[in-house]
Amino acid sequence: MTVYKYVGRTTTGTIKKGIVDAPSKQDAIGKLRSQGINAREIDESKSILHKELSLGGKVKNEDFVIYSRQFATLIRAGVSILESTKILAEQTSSKPLKNGLLAVEEDVRSGISFSDAASKNSKVFPALFVNMIKAGEATGNLDSALDRLAFSYEKQFNLKKKVQSTLAYPIILLCLTLIVSVFLMLTIVPQFVSMFDEMGAELPLITKAVMGLSESLQSSWYIFLLIIILVVLIFHYFFKNNERFNYSVHLFLLRVPVFGKLLQKSAIARMTRTLSSLFSSAVPILQALTIVEKVIGNPVVGKVVRESRSSLEKGGTLSGPFSKSWIFPPLVSQMTAIGEQTGSLDYMLEKIADFYEDDVDRTVDSLKSLIEPLMILLLAGIVGTIVMAIMIPMFSMYEQI
Repeated sequence: MTVYKYVGRTTTGTIKKGIVDAPSKQDAIGKLRSQGINAREIDESKSILHKELSLGGKVKNEDFVIYSRQFATLIRAGVSILESTKILAEQTSSKPLKNGLLAVEEDVRSGISFSDAASKNSKVFPALFVNMIKAGEATGNLDSALDRLAFSYEKQFNLKKKVQSTLAYPIILLCLTLIVSVFLMLTIVPQFVSMFDEMGAELPLITKAVMGLSESLQSSWYIFLLIIILVVLIFHYFFKNNERFNYSVHLFLLRVPVFGKLLQKSAIARMTRTLSSLFSSAVPILQALTIVEKVIGNPVVGKVVRESRSSLEKGGTLSGPFSKSWIFPPLVSQMTAIGEQTGSLDYMLEKIADFYEDDVDRTVDSLKSLIEPLMILLLAGIVGTIVMAIMIPMFSMYEQI
């Protein structure tokens, strides 16, 4: 939503100034006319005070999941699309979603279909949502399409949260280990360095290495910090702007032992769940594959999906490229092939998604039970090495005394 400043005249002839938020300048003029104001001047506001109204930030996954389920419930209960949109816009706590729904409400009031109105706000309503709504409107099964959509978003949201929680745990412990190690290097080790220098004791190799690292951190800590910041910024830039680098990172992550399998299963579940939902809603298969490629969030899997689309366009099968790719286990290609042969592709894709979602659940539970002791051992190993580097020469000095 954009904020516009206007100067206009009311039906009584009074000059009125103010602001109005709308998706476009034309929409703003129409909105003012509905309020009985004929705009004479209207321009986009540049004021910082009005920026909050025009923020088009991304809607959080959890907010969209709640909205999808509530929308499906209202439509199934017989509430009109217009009234449902109005109710959900009033009660949502997400400002981007609220602004998007208000814009959609205005367009629907003017006679535009809900799917077309939603497609004008692509930052709020993703392609998956728009196309399933459009298919539901065309077939007259909007309530069923919304139910499938809400179910799909809920499954994907829960799956994503489980994977994130599993990956976040070792990252947090690793950062904690790094912080503790740097603290010891900057505060504890220097005190013993001066003592060892005064004693003139012969130091073992491990002690010399730890002391050298400690001295480097003390004298050049800002250089290390600057290098870390630069590496993070460069990585983020290329990850966002370089397709080849982005693809290479995802490929590397998929090949990482243990965690790579988790990401692979998660991507397969997300892809098959989305494709099943679109196909069940009567979205054409080629269009569905194009949408899946865009929303899957993994270019490695997206490449295989694109190859499958090309295969279908040339008269081939969907399962052909799946069977040739290491990303998809034989189970996926075989069940997809059976679905194509029997005309039950949506059902088979749904069963594949169910299987891999359950598999991810089991993998997450197993990893959580293994990660904790492994990370504790890592923390103990690093901190123990620093402590050992200090204690070994001290024991040697006590023996000499």
